[in-house]
Amino acid sequence: MTNLNQPAAQSLTASARSLDMRSVITGGALVALSLVVLFWLDTGVDSQSTFKLSRPRDVWAISNLVVPSYWVNLAITAVLAFLGFRQFTKGGAKWRTLSLAAGLTLFVIAFLVWATADKSISLTGMLQATVVRATPIALAALAGIFCERVAVINIGIEGMLLAGAFSGALFGSLLGGWVGIAGAILTGGVLGFVLAALVITYRVDQIIAGVVINLFILGLTSYVSSQVFTEYRWLNNTTPFRAIKIPVLGDIPVLGPLLFNQTIFVYGAFILVAISTYYLFSTRHGLRARAVGEHPRAADTLGIGVIKTRYSHVIVAGMIAGFGGAWFTLGTVGQFDENMTNGRGFIGLAAMIFGRWHPAGALAAALVFGFADSLQQKLSILNTPIPSEFLAMAPYLVTIIVVAGLVGRARPPAAIGKAYTSE
Repeated sequence: MTNLNQPAAQSLTASARSLDMRSVITGGALVALSLVVLFWLDTGVDSQSTFKLSRPRDVWAISNLVVPSYWVNLAITAVLAFLGFRQFTKGGAKWRTLSLAAGLTLFVIAFLVWATADKSISLTGMLQATVVRATPIALAALAGIFCERVAVINIGIEGMLLAGAFSGALFGSLLGGWVGIAGAILTGGVLGFVLAALVITYRVDQIIAGVVINLFILGLTSYVSSQVFTEYRWLNNTTPFRAIKIPVLGDIPVLGPLLFNQTIFVYGAFILVAISTYYLFSTRHGLRARAVGEHPRAADTLGIGVIKTRYSHVIVAGMIAGFGGAWFTLGTVGQFDENMTNGRGFIGLAAMIFGRWHPAGALAAALVFGFADSLQQKLSILNTPIPSEFLAMAPYLVTIIVVAGLVGRARPPAAIGKAYTSE
């Protein structure tokens, strides 16, 4: 009897040690952040940081938020140290995740206060840029969710985004912006069908199939961009969509510019997240899709068409990615550049994991990545002593931290990546 219980006891002991080690690491990290704020993010005692909450053209103006830089960061140092040392006490592990999230948020605030000492920054503008820059990431994450919920890994989202950007610029230049969006969605759908055929019908390794799509689209668009668009510039010169301001709501201070004065792509992303959440978790078809991702054999036994379900969802995922790709050309600069998606498809996959394969969670994660992207842009304008190369690393550094922190904790659909053949 003792021998039978010994492995279980050893397992419990190892688990306890692992939990203690995670608390030690979290506590050490928070204490280290407090020291960074205290000694590195030091400002003059009389310094003030100014955060602008209104813009000159706003109907309802709000006074600027002016805070004493030194004293705010000193208070943040104390809170970070408290949260860190709390992890070394009994019961501290219970608040580990919350303490880490609060600590990282406070560190970002301290960093902003330090960067704007005796300067000013438009907080509303930065948050608005966060929402804008999070849009393609959220759409890429949504495309990943539609694929992985039916157990198909889609590494090719990056290529689908790039193809959508290319098609949006081409068709937008020839026939107008709305046709450009339609062309981008159609192109993404075609690539979704190609991926589905490769991994579902021909049972090609899903990772390899996605990489092939990425490389093919990158090579094709780069060739056309350098050989055709440089000579026939009118094929790559479309008018981007302007922001659409919703009456009254768009005039709300701070929230108005963020949520109610955006382009069709931002509104579309919010709508797609809402529809996807309802579809996956409140409809029979969504339940069937999740069943296919968890246990395709059982789903097939119950009469659910596994192959058909996977095909349809991968194609829809491609269409969503194509729409997200159109943001790069029709939502911003109005023309296509080589490799302009710049890894946003892969960041979208990280947002999908961070959001635990839920559309709303993926949107929240995309906003985190979008904030990191917006932050590095604003800091470069403020002329901080941090090298621009390090600032450009911010979104990718956040990606690494998020994915590393979720290793072993986020549970994907059980059948993900496994080919299936109907009997």
